[in-house]
Amino acid sequence: MRLTEEPGTALLPSGFIDLLQHEAEAEARGIEAVMDVFAGHGYERVRPPLLEFETSLLHGAGQALEEQTFRLMDPESRRMMALRPDMTTQIARIAATRLAGSPRPLRLSYAGSCILVGTQGRETERQISQAGIELIGIDSIEADTEIVLIAAEALRTLGIESFSFDLSCPALVQGLVDLSGYTGARRAQLVHALDRKDMAAVAELGGPVAAILTALVEACGPADTALPILEGLSLPPRIREIADRLIAVVRALGDRDPSLRLTVDPVEFRGWQYHTGVCMTVFAVGQREELGRGGRYLAQGDEPACGLTFRPEILLRAARPITLKPRVYIAAEVADAAGPARLRRDGYATVAGLAPVDDLAAEARRLKCRFVFVADELITL
Repeated sequence: MRLTEEPGTALLPSGFIDLLQHEAEAEARGIEAVMDVFAGHGYERVRPPLLEFETSLLHGAGQALEEQTFRLMDPESRRMMALRPDMTTQIARIAATRLAGSPRPLRLSYAGSCILVGTQGRETERQISQAGIELIGIDSIEADTEIVLIAAEALRTLGIESFSFDLSCPALVQGLVDLSGYTGARRAQLVHALDRKDMAAVAELGGPVAAILTALVEACGPADTALPILEGLSLPPRIREIADRLIAVVRALGDRDPSLRLTVDPVEFRGWQYHTGVCMTVFAVGQREELGRGGRYLAQGDEPACGLTFRPEILLRAARPITLKPRVYIAAEVADAAGPARLRRDGYATVAGLAPVDDLAAEARRLKCRFVFVADELITL
């Protein structure tokens, strides 16, 4: 029986797409290459569910994701459920509950799909993929550094060489804005000026912290020019401590991997709803969108944690093309399975002929095969 398509059945909701053969294969292999790097550094893979009860998913730091979250009612329990827009808070839940007794620091990795309410600027981004790592139970410069260095190794594994890490610390600028004493419209104007890095507006609106905030805007850029500016600022003790942590992480990264391209943005705070320490955003030459982001936060029970999440569909646009397995058409006349099995072990994909054909080469080309296997011989087309 031949299935026929009813009118409109190929229409998908805005922001959702089908990944066809080569795209889906490339994404899967790219994700596994990244996950292999994570596993090589002792990060153990977990798989949280796509759907959770709303009270669980949006608990604690998850509250920051509320506006991005799809909700629906469970027909059995009649409780509200939510589709995850991000996996980080789920990993924090697993660490605090099912893995509460596991030794710290706890290293976990994950990969999966997430669903967003908003399109985030692109039609194809209501369903996104994530692949990342979380280092839970320790707050140290070494932990922050480890996350960045492992992410850099994963990028190089995919053949991405021209990338950079933009390091920030949202608590730094947020603390200074708090010291301004402004609330309401005046505070919103100052925050907007910082977001646009409008030094004239920051100087006008910053009041008692204007000089420090304009200096922070000047510090945005390559790490080697940003750090001396940050070190020379006169800051309140608590703010100084935050700035020193950012400086220490950047210097440690430079010492561990001098080839890393590092930039610093001490006034960046957009999208860091629940982060409390050093944060990092990954960019690649030729890519407008960020490849990934992460940073330090407090997991459930105020347990210190740091992690980074890649966006594989964006990551792979910057990666070298993934080579798919060459396809071999196996003539129906081939009765011995040993030959095709050997080809698969050697990295080929075998496509079995299900009936004799007059023209093997034509049939192989029709099925997108580059080779024909017949009479125990591999023939190149």
